[in-house]
Amino acid sequence: MRLLILPVLAVLAACASHTGVATDAESVSLPKTEYQIHRGLTYTPDNWPQALKADIYQPSGTEPFPAVLVVHGGGWERRSPDDMESISKRLASHGFVAVNIAYRFAPHYQFPAQLHDLQQAMHWIKRNADRYGIDPEQVSALGYSAGAHLVSLLGVVAGTGSELDQPYGGRETKPVAVVAGGTPSDLRKFTGGTLVLQFLGGTIDQVPETFAAASPVVHVHKDAPPFFLYHGSSDLLVSDDHATDFRAELDEAGVYTELYLLKWRGHLTAFATSGSAIEEAMRFLRRNKD
Repeated sequence: MRLLILPVLAVLAACASHTGVATDAESVSLPKTEYQIHRGLTYTPDNWPQALKADIYQPSGTEPFPAVLVVHGGGWERRSPDDMESISKRLASHGFVAVNIAYRFAPHYQFPAQLHDLQQAMHWIKRNADRYGIDPEQVSALGYSAGAHLVSLLGVVAGTGSELDQPYGGRETKPVAVVAGGTPSDLRKFTGGTLVLQFLGGTIDQVPETFAAASPVVHVHKDAPPFFLYHGSSDLLVSDDHATDFRAELDEAGVYTELYLLKWRGHLTAFATSGSAIEEAMRFLRRNKD
């Protein structure tokens, strides 16, 4: 069975559409390096409602390195940073410090608690940059599914002075670039199910303003960071119009955006076969340094 699966994965990996790359974009090489892992580091303040941990994947070599805040999916209610270990290792092996974090879960903690967790993580990364060989001016963010929603929201609200940017945000929490896969960019498109309801504390009829506030697409502005969006073209859980509509809004605002569509893949298979997307995302991160 494994011998049958491998050729299928290889074919899928070759089937993708990548748009938005500037015609004069520099071809970026990805250096290979060894790395070490620091596990179970608490990144939240002592008085935070829940102590939250991060695993750091730190490259070897000449410091400082660009860093990437890595955020897992799971419908805002489950899963763990273990899901992002492979991606974190890949980032570290190509010269990025990967900071792979846990965050609080719904329904016990509802929006915007999870955004506040990411904001604390960004502050922690900046404070500890020297310790882990991080360039504090080159911190990006990457997530998949619910994690992609959170890093996208972080990117578009950071430094705006808006309600979601206070009291834990500010310009220091703004990623220099965002990589978002399988992104629920407009939560107003979800009219059923339980995941969004328990995350936001009600249905769209009950809390329409919360559905809008929690949707990254609503907060797009001209000073948002560059975005690399990747998505399965056959995603039935988070339809690909979340990616195309989000990209259209970013383009309209003049924000540099690349879209990488993984053909014939659904929500889980796009994550499981995202190797080519992650490679292009790393090139995107190298091209879009602050």
